[in-house]
Amino acid sequence: MKRVNLAILPLLCCVLICSCKKDMNQQGALYQAPATSDVVALLAWETVIPANSFSSFSTYWNNLYPWGSDHNGTARMRTENISLSGDVLTFTSTVTSGVGNSNKDPYLPIHYYSGAIHAKAIPVVNDAYPKWRFSAEVQSPSAKGTWPAWWITGADSWPPESDIMEFKGSTTTWTNTYKNPSGGWSSQGHVISNPANWHTYTAYVTKISATDVQIEYWIDGTLKATHTGANFVGKRFNIILNYQMEGSSGSPGPTGSTVMKVRNVVVQKSATL
Repeated sequence: MKRVNLAILPLLCCVLICSCKKDMNQQGALYQAPATSDVVALLAWETVIPANSFSSFSTYWNNLYPWGSDHNGTARMRTENISLSGDVLTFTSTVTSGVGNSNKDPYLPIHYYSGAIHAKAIPVVNDAYPKWRFSAEVQSPSAKGTWPAWWITGADSWPPESDIMEFKGSTTTWTNTYKNPSGGWSSQGHVISNPANWHTYTAYVTKISATDVQIEYWIDGTLKATHTGANFVGKRFNIILNYQMEGSSGSPGPTGSTVMKVRNVVVQKSATL
């Protein structure tokens, strides 16, 4: 009897192994190794600005706009109006008066102090890195006169520009590209439920010709708009987060302090499309 059991043991093992393989195949992808293309996709991105960059602020960021303290609204940017708590950056707009006008067109009177930052990294879409990803989580004000933005713009000349998130005094955020192939703006508005909660605003900028890019704008993981950006390729870009006031967002603005909060800013580049 023992000899018979020993003799059939190898046969039983083969049957069991074959049965297990069949069951595993029938249960689908859970047991399958990922395709080579999936692995490449996971490894293709190189991180330029990591999600925890605010913890090492001076390594990755500068205060103010690249050109200084003023822009196209009624807020003058100051380092005193920016604060950090963990990995969350807060821009606080405070009311002021008697400080003159903005030194940038359209030279509006300064009614607020607020905050702006720009990245030390200068992205360039080219053959070496034809695809870029810009993403940030933002708690945004949306009252009349508040004008928060997350955008990239030409570092050496304007245009081009891509506005990944721009609230202008309402719960509608705008995705804007200048310039489009016709030489103007491509713009879409997207109503955001509770913009003061955390929402993720992302743009994928991809080279599609010797001069032009395709820009996909995503909000909370959903594709919202696709634009063509003319003459983006080979241009150096500034990356900017700012909390501007009034101007295109209407006036009068808030009579007290208001805030914009940002976390998990990520910038990545890819050598493959």
